[in-house]
Amino acid sequence: MPRILDQARDWLKRLFRREPVPGRWLDGSAWSVHGWIGFRPWILPRRRYRLYVPRGHRRWQRASLIVLIHGCKQTADELARGARIAALADDKRVLVLMPDQADGANPYRCWNWFDARTSRGLGEAAIVAAMIAKVRRRWRVDDRVLVAGMSAGAALAAVLGIHHRDVVGAVATHSGIASGAAASAFSALTVMRRGPETDVADIAREAARAQRAGHPVRLLALQGMADDVVAPRHACALVRQFLAANGVDVPAGAVTSIPAADRDTRDVSTLPYVVRTREWHRDGKPLVRLVETESLGHAWGGGDGAMAFNDARAPDATALVGVWLDDAFPAQR
Repeated sequence: MPRILDQARDWLKRLFRREPVPGRWLDGSAWSVHGWIGFRPWILPRRRYRLYVPRGHRRWQRASLIVLIHGCKQTADELARGARIAALADDKRVLVLMPDQADGANPYRCWNWFDARTSRGLGEAAIVAAMIAKVRRRWRVDDRVLVAGMSAGAALAAVLGIHHRDVVGAVATHSGIASGAAASAFSALTVMRRGPETDVADIAREAARAQRAGHPVRLLALQGMADDVVAPRHACALVRQFLAANGVDVPAGAVTSIPAADRDTRDVSTLPYVVRTREWHRDGKPLVRLVETESLGHAWGGGDGAMAFNDARAPDATALVGVWLDDAFPAQR
């Protein structure tokens, strides 16, 4: 009997304890019947993911969700450590879902944003959408779902924002590429260096008509202007695409990067980089935000500089994503 009483006392202490439950990583997987990729049809349409449950969170509580998708030659764990995403999740009390690419799906662990099925919202985009739906069911996720990514992961985030507006409310891309920018897998490398070979705004308009979504999908586009992997012009293409997705027609060439000599450099912080921010609004609320950072290459800004694809000196991209989570859902703050 004393042992039972001790166990009951310990259980009550855990139930009513004041110290928060530590944050923790959980493993899972999801699949989609639409998740086959066209050029590797033998790869099963299932991917694993890691889910971070923030400090102090309990299953019965509602929370927002950040989906963070890694780039080429990365894993979910590496991006999580480099971007220090757990600290942001603890601070904002949000869940973080991190899809992990299968080894056999791409030789460089890239997400196949250039696959014809994926670029239409099927393929790997459908698999990540299934992950989001699964986590939302099990963890009482509210309507604030933001999908972010780095490089190839950012390209996949853009596809989700354009073709899965039923589950995505906001997007944040770092060194990203517009949905459907490459017409085939064969031209992907050329597109990365030169810019889209398709009319990405028209792709967005067609997707918006097909989905008839009533809510906007807001975009934060982060881009290093010294990026030699993904051309900076892709950030401008993303801006034009998401404006078109939200019913704002912008002519081709209307959104461009400003030449370095002509840029307004008044927005200078104590960091060694010059940052320029431009915004497009609707009804006084930000619809698209473009942040261009001088001298930043193909790296996550403000990340752990000891890890690949991170630049500790640049403006903190993780913090900017956290701010965008609040700004992109102004009615739900």
